[in-house]
Amino acid sequence: MGHSGELWQEFDAKYERIMNGGRSPELGNPHTGEPTFVAVATVWLFRKTKDGIEVLFQQRSENVDRHPLDYDVSAGGHINYGESLVDAAIRETREEIGVEIEPSMLHFIFSTPSLSANNIINGFLCDYTGKQDEFHFNDNEVKQVKWVPLKNFDEFIMKYAKQPLKEDTETRSLIRKRLEFYENNNS
Repeated sequence: MGHSGELWQEFDAKYERIMNGGRSPELGNPHTGEPTFVAVATVWLFRKTKDGIEVLFQQRSENVDRHPLDYDVSAGGHINYGESLVDAAIRETREEIGVEIEPSMLHFIFSTPSLSANNIINGFLCDYTGKQDEFHFNDNEVKQVKWVPLKNFDEFIMKYAKQPLKEDTETRSLIRKRLEFYENNNS
């Protein structure tokens, strides 16, 4: 679901920015074989509780065109033309779940190509421990959010998440391992 006037940042085969004005969301992601890529910023909010780490998932609205009512990462979306990766992560978190985060709250975890969609997926963890659960869904993309214990992370994804997240075992494993490390090494 694109926003009015939004243009996505395009990247070349070396993942360097193409400064040509951007790609219209109406064109969608580039097709495999096109010489360009677009990029997304994903944010995984987590909090430490007395029972361990919990991870926030968003349930996509029935109004979205792809994967309606499936669960997804806490927040995420395409990087706009000229926008930094961190600024995109902050904007998407604000737009999708109504949460204001600071750059210092973001911990960059990975950048990986998704060749099937000509996407570059960039992932951040965001420690939300001690913050107030005041989520607002202003852009019609999210129906609700749910905190899931880390011990149920994989099971929840396999049962309720959108298909691309189910299939991305590498990212899922990386996020889980990073959160397990945090859980075991930060009291």
